[in-house]
Amino acid sequence: MTSSQHDSRPPVVPSPPAASATSTGSPTSTRRARLRAVLRERGLDGLLVTDLVNVRYLTGFTGSNGALLVMADDDADDGDLVPDDAGSSGPDSASGVADGDRTRFCTDGRYTTQSAAEVPDLPRLIGRPVDTALLRTTAAGVIGFEADAVSVSAHGALRRVVDDRGGDVELTATSGLVEELRAVKDPGEIDALLRACGVADQAFAELIEAGGIRPGRTEREVGLDLDQRMRVLGASDPSFETIVATGANSAIPHHRPTAAVLGAGDLVKFDFGATVDGYHSDMTRTVVLGEPADWQREIHHLVLAAQRAGREACVVGANGADIDQASRGVIIDAGYGDRFTHGLGHGVGLQVHEAPSLAAGSASIMAADMCVTVEPGVYLPGRGGVRIEDSGVVGPDGYLVLTLTARELRIL
Repeated sequence: MTSSQHDSRPPVVPSPPAASATSTGSPTSTRRARLRAVLRERGLDGLLVTDLVNVRYLTGFTGSNGALLVMADDDADDGDLVPDDAGSSGPDSASGVADGDRTRFCTDGRYTTQSAAEVPDLPRLIGRPVDTALLRTTAAGVIGFEADAVSVSAHGALRRVVDDRGGDVELTATSGLVEELRAVKDPGEIDALLRACGVADQAFAELIEAGGIRPGRTEREVGLDLDQRMRVLGASDPSFETIVATGANSAIPHHRPTAAVLGAGDLVKFDFGATVDGYHSDMTRTVVLGEPADWQREIHHLVLAAQRAGREACVVGANGADIDQASRGVIIDAGYGDRFTHGLGHGVGLQVHEAPSLAAGSASIMAADMCVTVEPGVYLPGRGGVRIEDSGVVGPDGYLVLTLTARELRIL
């Protein structure tokens, strides 16, 4: 799935510690340890995490309402707190007792049982609103909050808590601290991404084998067919609304499936992915129904060459802008530069679009175990378009592709 072209924010990404035979920490506790190191570097005593994707990354919690307060000097970061009165906490209140210097998690009464199962290694509070409930219980100090995930009204509520406490807590806005950690995947995350890519690969192969991509079917019918196959194979959901774009619609990068009927001679573009254990795959393939015209072969061959150049440039230490240019340059040299209208790629993980960015202006530097897409395209309005996309892992020996469906032009 395509991304925007510009992201100038430089990531600061401490690598996950290598696994060892003596390591006993859970993946989530290890991630919190990485975050605590970042907080100490930034001079923060704690971070109030309210973005639910980041909460899941740091705790494993999958509910719809939760927040986490990570304290920089809580090197224990273990133990468990059973709430005093989990079922009856009211507005702006919390049950359970936690030391102010401890990292702790808060949710509301709907998730008492679920949070006990998913977040067994942290003190848990039951209260609402979850953000102010946590802030009321913290020790004095400089506490960061996720500015990109806090509304104006929520910020006002946090400020009122600070005022009620007499100003012993200083709130400071942060951006991207957890997201930058998420850019580098640990082994469990890579395994989940590999399984998500495998589901997408197999579902697409089954769709083709069953004759599901043929003249007479609508884009919407084919998309629903592919989605159902991914679910049967183990996906909880598609990674995003599956794109099936036939004929002239294939020239629209993010076309939404319609009642348009697939026809003989059409290019048909598929952009899709599977969600497995919360992790998203992302791939694009373009097929042709019947013998392709010369112009269809030409642009597919061009995009294939550009995609290969992008994959080859995607190595540890490379800059996201340079990787984009390595691929884009192939298309520019062929005279189609103005027909490649989006960034080359993006990170994939708990979100289908996340750090790092492969795009003009990107300051992202590739590190080992980043998982990114490489997806150049050429789009000819009124005629058709081609995009080829893989998800893969940046490794010491280059870009390891996780999506294994053949990239060559498939004639159906």
